[in-house]
Amino acid sequence: MSGLTPDTPVPTGVVVHAVSRVLELQYADGASYRVPFELLRVYSPSAEVRGHGPGQETLQTGKRDVTITSLEGVGNYALQPTFSDGHSTGLYSWDLLYDLAVRQDELWAEYIAKLAAAGVDRDAPMAAPAAAHGHRH
Repeated sequence: MSGLTPDTPVPTGVVVHAVSRVLELQYADGASYRVPFELLRVYSPSAEVRGHGPGQETLQTGKRDVTITSLEGVGNYALQPTFSDGHSTGLYSWDLLYDLAVRQDELWAEYIAKLAAAGVDRDAPMAAPAAAHGHRH
């Protein structure tokens, strides 16, 4: 279920760098990756971001300054961060974290390309989902 294989590298250390806004993942082989919070946030595995099928992803914007306010381990297979914008439903499995870490340049480029294709600014505030909670404030 968790998508773990014996080949999935599990970090030996995870450090939240609040000031530089990166999540540092340290591995047993000495490798260390610094993954920006913004990248983690825009590639959140949650349904809220991913949607429920291809093409249903919600493009995330305005996350440049997002921080991780808390980080919890889920079993031995994932991390569940709470972000400063209130987002906390993403379960980041070790394989996803490793993928984000090693492919971050490629993923950044993909994100920037998606923004350009959608004609939206990276720092644009997210539109609130219409009537998501049944009533408007």
